[in-house]
Amino acid sequence: MKIIAMIPARLGSQRLKQKNLQKLRGISLITRAIRKTRDANVFDEIWVNADHPQFKSIARRERVNFHQRPEKLAGDTATSEEYVYEFLKCHSCDYIVQIHTIAPLLPSKSIVDFVRMLKDGQFDVLLSVVNEQIECIYDGKPVNFSFWKKSNSQQLMPVHRITWGITGWRSQNYIQAHESGQCATYWGRIGFFPLERLSGHMIKTREDLEIAEIFFSKRFKKKIKPDEI
Repeated sequence: MKIIAMIPARLGSQRLKQKNLQKLRGISLITRAIRKTRDANVFDEIWVNADHPQFKSIARRERVNFHQRPEKLAGDTATSEEYVYEFLKCHSCDYIVQIHTIAPLLPSKSIVDFVRMLKDGQFDVLLSVVNEQIECIYDGKPVNFSFWKKSNSQQLMPVHRITWGITGWRSQNYIQAHESGQCATYWGRIGFFPLERLSGHMIKTREDLEIAEIFFSKRFKKKIKPDEI
């Protein structure tokens, strides 16, 4: 069984400029993602899937592969559906695991556990989620509680918030779904991999990055030198 890790990255971003090159404790987010993926030691190949030669230099320095995505998939209008499909048509594997740079508090151990669940559960799709056990509302309507009864929050059914920090797909299923006009991201047997809150923290804005800085030491429980992660 061949399992590939793919780390997507674009040079441009809207809310946080050059997000993937932003530094956390002196190391860029893209470099951190590569190193923890490599340290997990569960992948046959690791690829950076990016739009700019600057990422190729980083991939080479970190001793992983580089996939240059087509120019038409380099802009902010391109969807993950498109660039994952294009990547899979170029690189044969049984499963692909996407690890995002914007989840720097996701530890290598969670990557190992995720891959084990993906294989053992025989899922077509495995989504990483954080369980929110609090009253949630969508479009003015309660999702997991009732306006007609007050319940303690610990008694509520958790709402699964998808983090996208790590996601896995059965490759052939993804390709077939996409080519038949289906939404490949959610096509087939779906599983949910629970993450604790810090692991599921996503960096989209400057504030998110500042929060990650605050919780970094707590997440990894020791003072980590810049070349250790």
